[in-house]
Amino acid sequence: MVYKLPQVSRKEIEAMFGLSDLKQTKVYQEALEEGREEGREEGRQEGELAAKLASIPRLLALGLNFEQIAQALELYIEQVRQATQRE
Repeated sequence: MVYKLPQVSRKEIEAMFGLSDLKQTKVYQEALEEGREEGREEGRQEGELAAKLASIPRLLALGLNFEQIAQALELYIEQVRQATQRE
């Protein structure tokens, strides 16, 4: 039912259904879990990217060039260049 009210704010929906009633609905529980899962996935991806970027200086020190690093870490060459400019 909530999906039929796309223009209604969350506060208005809470007032219409009652906050505790809304939190008990299957739609609310599914949306909450979906949001949590998306957040976990985004966090995981950000962590993986941060680890890759942190390894770039070490790979440069080993003598690898930008293209080799980008290929090894599955990054764009521009990402490798930008990471080296930040230091």
